[in-house]
Amino acid sequence: MTRLGFLVARTLRDESALQRLSVPQAGLLAALRDKHVALVGNARALAETDHGARIDAADLVIRINGAPMPSAESHGGRTDWLALAVRLSQADRARIAPDRILWMSPKRKRLDWRTATSPGFYLHPLADYRALQARLGAPPTTGAMMIDLIARSQMARLDLFGFDFFASLSLSGRRTADQVPHDFKGESEWVREIMLADRRIRRH
Repeated sequence: MTRLGFLVARTLRDESALQRLSVPQAGLLAALRDKHVALVGNARALAETDHGARIDAADLVIRINGAPMPSAESHGGRTDWLALAVRLSQADRARIAPDRILWMSPKRKRLDWRTATSPGFYLHPLADYRALQARLGAPPTTGAMMIDLIARSQMARLDLFGFDFFASLSLSGRRTADQVPHDFKGESEWVREIMLADRRIRRH
């Protein structure tokens, strides 16, 4: 697809054309097989921990959106995959340097050409987003979408870091829970149920 074709497809919301830029979901899930995955959220409370070495020791480190990393001691420094629902600035792209970008947002007009043509690019299907939204009764966070996606794989283990469901707010912004469209209480309960059903998943 040319850049012009991409812009036309994005403007017209031509999902089938945009999906042709993405690796198949089956291929993405296959890449998780037997992996120890660290999914790093952006809760401010994570900055007060010493989880960094544990995060970097995972087979695959996945971070979210702006992926703030205030210190190596708390956050580690490696990013293999970056799950996005916002546009990435040039400075953040260079700082984070992910090997693969996953576009999780249903808002396709925010998707840029550089991201869509990056190596291993993945576009999360709208049907998956809508199914999780219906289950939660509210728009899911990027973190929730990633937990849902990873849990469907044959990964060996998933460790969640920096997930306190907005109790300590976010390192990536100043908004409060009532200023964002997510149901953090509902997501917290949903994750608790998932962890009870799937012992591969742990929250730190």
